[in-house]
Amino acid sequence: MKKTKQKYFLNYSPIIYNNFFNLDHHIHTWYIHQHIMAGSSSKTPPFLKRKTKSTDSVSAKAKKRLLFTSSAEPDIEDYGHFFASKKKKKRVADTLLEQYRSKRGWFVTDVSKTEWCQKQMEFSLLYDDQEEGRAGTRKNNNNEAMKAGIDRHVELRNEVLKPVRVKVKSREDHMALKLINFINGVNQLLCEGLTRELPIVSFAFEQGIWMVGTIDEVRMHSTDRKPILVETKTRISDTVPSESQKRNGRIQLMCYKYLWDSLVSNQFPSREFYHYFDLDPKRALCEDLKKASSNSGFSAETLKEVVVCYQTACDMMVRSHDDELVLRYESQRDKSLVLDEEKFAYNGKWLKREILNCLQFWLGQREASYVSEEDQWKCGYCRFSSLCPAYTPDTTDDDDDDDDDDESTSSSDDGSTYYHYYI
Repeated sequence: MKKTKQKYFLNYSPIIYNNFFNLDHHIHTWYIHQHIMAGSSSKTPPFLKRKTKSTDSVSAKAKKRLLFTSSAEPDIEDYGHFFASKKKKKRVADTLLEQYRSKRGWFVTDVSKTEWCQKQMEFSLLYDDQEEGRAGTRKNNNNEAMKAGIDRHVELRNEVLKPVRVKVKSREDHMALKLINFINGVNQLLCEGLTRELPIVSFAFEQGIWMVGTIDEVRMHSTDRKPILVETKTRISDTVPSESQKRNGRIQLMCYKYLWDSLVSNQFPSREFYHYFDLDPKRALCEDLKKASSNSGFSAETLKEVVVCYQTACDMMVRSHDDELVLRYESQRDKSLVLDEEKFAYNGKWLKREILNCLQFWLGQREASYVSEEDQWKCGYCRFSSLCPAYTPDTTDDDDDDDDDDESTSSSDDGSTYYHYYI
């Protein structure tokens, strides 16, 4: 049977299916990003001038609890142990996390989408292809809003980055590309004080669960030189977002901070990384990535060598700003119009509760819940409303903003799939 090529959009691919990483016998086309403002791209990044440290083993520090403090309720790390033990005992995936995110990591937007509506997240995982288009005209409006959001993020990206095409041949190439993207993004951040569309792969918990994401923007604080994380969203109407929408954006941005801080504060557990994502550290990179690493200021022949440079880049960074996370809402009609810009402090305890609540659903410990009565306006924007028993047609609607995802991808007119990294 002839396979249909899947298309993905930059930073907005809805669901990436389990066969996505079966790339060993197929060549896919990807993009590289070059700095626009930087000078020679072959200059060795500042963080690569020092001697790199070995990352073959997990330090004692990495085995400790990462960012969240202890409490009477179960720790997030306990869910990591739960997931790891489930994998040992059962050969068939029996949780949503195992079935849909095995060997790929848990997306940051999996957390934010689950917080938005657990039932919608469940429908999206189970029926996304089959049920497409069943929600009527509202889905068309969502598609238009999403396209506008995609276009704006591409525009913001292109202000500081230039895409360069590469071809990857394996899952090791795919992961190496993400890590090189991060290395070059950190280089740009250190040299220019700003980078965008920064992919991040981090051990979210003590063991068992990893998370991946793409940070819209990272900028250096003007005085203390700590990184500030920024999330940009666009809106159809020129109105201030509701509290539910702001809450959802805060969760997403706090997750990025949690991953960033975990990554730069702990030794990178490379062995667990290779095992979790089912990667061969000694596999040779494709020729395009070998050239790309050389152009980025370091020479890498294998995934393992890229991981060493990834850890070195992380070692050069500090924890992101605790008191200044920035959530921006722009008008789709007028890009210069900032509808709302919220600066807020990181709240680790609150984020812990939200992630625990999401994990209980993803690990099958309880059924998917519906939105509360005051948030039932969300149903009017859900493409699965016709399937949901909680939906009533007279539900009051509210303004919707663009949705995004953690895979920095886009599609060409000929159906080729593109990814991006930065030099």
